[in-house]
Amino acid sequence: MGLASNRSQYFDNAKFILIFLVVFGHVISPLKGKDNFLFTLYTTIFLFHMPAFILISGYFAKGYRKKGYLLKVAKKILLPYLIFQVIYSLFYYWSGQEDSLTINLLRPHWTLWFLLSAFCWNVFLYLFAKLKWYGFAISLLMGVGIGYFDQVGSFLSISRTFVFFPYFLLGFLLKPEQLKRLIKAKFSLPIGIVIMTATFILFGTGFPKDSVSWLLGDTSYAGMGGEEWTDGLIRALQYAGTLLVVFSFLALIPSAEFKLTVIGERTLYVYLFHGFIIQLTKAFLSDDALDAISGQYFVLIVFSFLICLLLGSYLIKKYTKPLVELRL
Repeated sequence: MGLASNRSQYFDNAKFILIFLVVFGHVISPLKGKDNFLFTLYTTIFLFHMPAFILISGYFAKGYRKKGYLLKVAKKILLPYLIFQVIYSLFYYWSGQEDSLTINLLRPHWTLWFLLSAFCWNVFLYLFAKLKWYGFAISLLMGVGIGYFDQVGSFLSISRTFVFFPYFLLGFLLKPEQLKRLIKAKFSLPIGIVIMTATFILFGTGFPKDSVSWLLGDTSYAGMGGEEWTDGLIRALQYAGTLLVVFSFLALIPSAEFKLTVIGERTLYVYLFHGFIIQLTKAFLSDDALDAISGQYFVLIVFSFLICLLLGSYLIKKYTKPLVELRL
């Protein structure tokens, strides 16, 4: 990670792997209740994949002071959110998943929460960046505290915006040399392997079936089955454990360039479009077919990989850029 090009390759590799995990996690989501191994994969993935994505996003937000930065972010993130919110509304109605056509720009469809929250995180930087590490401590308190408000949820993605903001701010605050020391130290790789393996084993043997909502961050503590005063402590411990796994994952990422590295530059395309493929597949498969493929792990991996290859291809970017990036 000494050269700029190596840093770019490193982060593109990380983003490609993370977008694959996003797709794979959504592919196995309807199947996780039928297979314990898939449930363990799902919960392990959802523990760290979005926090890692968000941390990387924050790392590349260091230019927020530049003139026109917020307008650029609005064009890159907020406008695609508005466009795809309408498209998904039409899609859900057309596919029969919604009885009536309702376009609500204030409640993000499925994966679109990330775009709305990402815009808010960039806005938050104008206040929290000045506070530096004190701001990070405040963001953690906010992430813990928001869970005690029963009304928060998917509306404007408020819950996730506050719950995941500490990862974005941490990425922003990390300097390149600090990140390098964390993930490229002498023993970072073996420690990362041990932690990732131990996390998978721990989740496979002891993760409660009714606790998936804790990983999603999309509702209050009361909305996850009953509020206790200790819930804030649980979320604080979750922050610590998640960050440990995030940096363990980042320690496993190679800096070399591969043929698939370029897809890391096109993750927005994969993120925005993969939902259509998955939702259509679910709509056309019967319950018996879902049961049949739930144990076909190799098929599920290959299917997810092919989605990433297709949606991360040059042709998809070329012909959908006017829609995604609003460029002719």
